[in-house]
Amino acid sequence: MAVQAKLGWQVNTWAVGDLVKEMHGISEEEIDTMMSEYESRYVMKTENIDHVRYQAREEIAIQRLLDRERCKAFTNTFQDLYGMEQLPGLASQDLMSKGYGYGGEGDWKVAALTAVMKAMGENENGASTFMEDYTYHLVKGQECSLGAHMLEVCPSVAAGKPCIETHPLSIGMNEKDPARLVFEGKAGDAIVVSLIDMGGRLRLICQDIHCVKPIMPMPNLPVARVMWQAEPSLATGVECWITAGGAHHTVLSYDVTAEQMRDWAAMMDIEFVHITNETTVEKLEQDLFLADLAWKLK
Repeated sequence: MAVQAKLGWQVNTWAVGDLVKEMHGISEEEIDTMMSEYESRYVMKTENIDHVRYQAREEIAIQRLLDRERCKAFTNTFQDLYGMEQLPGLASQDLMSKGYGYGGEGDWKVAALTAVMKAMGENENGASTFMEDYTYHLVKGQECSLGAHMLEVCPSVAAGKPCIETHPLSIGMNEKDPARLVFEGKAGDAIVVSLIDMGGRLRLICQDIHCVKPIMPMPNLPVARVMWQAEPSLATGVECWITAGGAHHTVLSYDVTAEQMRDWAAMMDIEFVHITNETTVEKLEQDLFLADLAWKLK
């Protein structure tokens, strides 16, 4: 509650049954309209059209609930899908493309932060997305991070036109193969941001990264993904991230800058940590020690 009061956010819970009830009220005509929107923005690469239509039903119902309650972000979990056939994949991705925030596995902080950073971007809905460090490429001289998630990465960061595909998802309570958008992220400078609770205060951690075209095909990873080089390097960047307390869920943004996030942190009166190409572990440890003393005196 203290975190919510500090940031002016309100976090509420609705039962999955509320969403299922809403889904039952969606008409076939409404689904047809949503399918037309999908076909205009994405490439249909599946014959399981009924799976895609189910995602359309989920998206319409989720958006209806969000708008009714005047919510700007949402979270869910793959372990709580009672009464549903699929984890919302395409549904969550398309909602993010419309400016709603999302965070996986109940991560309401990153869901809300995604909504905030989208609103800070171009046309109040910039190229920002929920993200997670998925794995690392550790070949010397080619070190990279691969960011992805189970299904939910926003198409605003795609290098090309995303494809709608259906594939099995063994984790969770899926009765059918969930439809999702599959794409590679675009190249360019970006940031990843994590908001963490330090117990007595909040800390916003921002790391500069450079996104690159994935260095190899990934036919066995049928999800949206972004590959990047962390500053100042993968090894040092990861050590600095862990030292600062960064979480594995983040918001990745191409068009919100570290300076903007510093300004937002100042307005919210929360600590800001910036990992750049000049950051060293030793200097960061010293800065965190001094900041801890200063914040305790505030």
